[in-house]
Amino acid sequence: PIWKSYLYQLQQEAPRPKRITCPQEVSASVGLFHGTISRDYADELLAGAEGAYLIRESQRQPGTHTLALRFGHQTLNYRLFYDGKHFVGEKRFESVHDLVTDALITLYIETKAAEYIAKMTTNPIYEHLGYTSLLKDKMVHRLSRGRTEPRRVTFQRDEKISSPLVRRSALKDTPEKQCSYEKIHNFKVHTFRGPHWCEYCANFMWGLIAQGVRCSDCGLNVHKQCSKLVPSDCQPDLRRIKKVFSCDLTTLVKAHNTTRPMVVDMCIREIELRGMKSEGLYRVSGFSEHIEDVRLAFDRDGEKADISASAYADINIIAGALKLYLRDLPIPVITFDLYSKFIQAAKILNAESRLEAIHENLLQLPPAHYETLRYLMAHLKRVTMFEKDNLMNSENLGIVFGPTLMQPPEQNALTTLNDMRQQKLVVQLIIEHEDVLF
Repeated sequence: PIWKSYLYQLQQEAPRPKRITCPQEVSASVGLFHGTISRDYADELLAGAEGAYLIRESQRQPGTHTLALRFGHQTLNYRLFYDGKHFVGEKRFESVHDLVTDALITLYIETKAAEYIAKMTTNPIYEHLGYTSLLKDKMVHRLSRGRTEPRRVTFQRDEKISSPLVRRSALKDTPEKQCSYEKIHNFKVHTFRGPHWCEYCANFMWGLIAQGVRCSDCGLNVHKQCSKLVPSDCQPDLRRIKKVFSCDLTTLVKAHNTTRPMVVDMCIREIELRGMKSEGLYRVSGFSEHIEDVRLAFDRDGEKADISASAYADINIIAGALKLYLRDLPIPVITFDLYSKFIQAAKILNAESRLEAIHENLLQLPPAHYETLRYLMAHLKRVTMFEKDNLMNSENLGIVFGPTLMQPPEQNALTTLNDMRQQKLVVQLIIEHEDVLF
């Protein structure tokens, strides 16, 4: 892409800070300053020197400090704070000099280029030259050196079936399309060392610190205002995903290019191999230190983690690790925004209407959450087929997995307690009717 230099040139032209020293220095928490002087006197001291600044004690609010800064042929006054770093707004600086440098850059650019900044997002390079084409190259490279037959999924709904209860969202393996889960970017304020340009609009990211935001999952760098316009097409970079547990579900499956989280697939595979007849499966707790070992193994080794019988003979450890993974998701499998809808559905008295409401809610889940829940419920249905041996029916499993898969967004203990019956019922009904609901 052709990076646009106009804002960079303006930053180079911005006034430089000039500290006006006080002949009688007074000690204070913000450093050396002018003591209690009036605004008019501060204005006299700063007059004629663009970028000049001083710190004084406020006459209106004794004990507080004011930064007086000369810009645009006038003196601007800001309340100055200190909590280990200096700040007048959101940004925090090691020194007042750095604060003033950043302020002068921002004031100069936003004064000179206000109209340009307002229009800089109207013709982005993003779709044409930037991140999306890079994404395609990365994906092709990753797939070419990865599995020869990567998992690919599409969701198909049979629109010919009119009843919402019977309509299926069936997962099918097809050779035509790759896993196409959407994921929003995880932008966080970032300080760039050296000149940086926005990967959305191609304009310079001005300022001394916190010039823009960076996606912590894929590394995309953009202006804060541009971040609101970036499509939900984050493709997480495995090098940036530090762990498996407590990682956002969609982030993890996109990073590994899988249909479901590896923890879910591997634990269920191991449980179905040697644990389906284990009495109290999922209800009996495994040794907590061993469950923690499994968590560390997944975080360290990913899909190469050893959870075989030779490593963990007690299947309750593997079952406990699966429950821990699901419980520690930052966004539960049944997402926060759908929690109340599922609770309300469980309160419907008519059985068929209740199932239809649950089915409609399931269709609103993000695709990665939907597929993970579908796979887990099919597994739990198979667990109930061994009830004679494991003593775990759908109601018992609902009691175990209700609060694991569903959590109220406000994390209120009283709400959780009041909703426990509905949480249990939702999971119980999905297990019992998983062949119809999915």
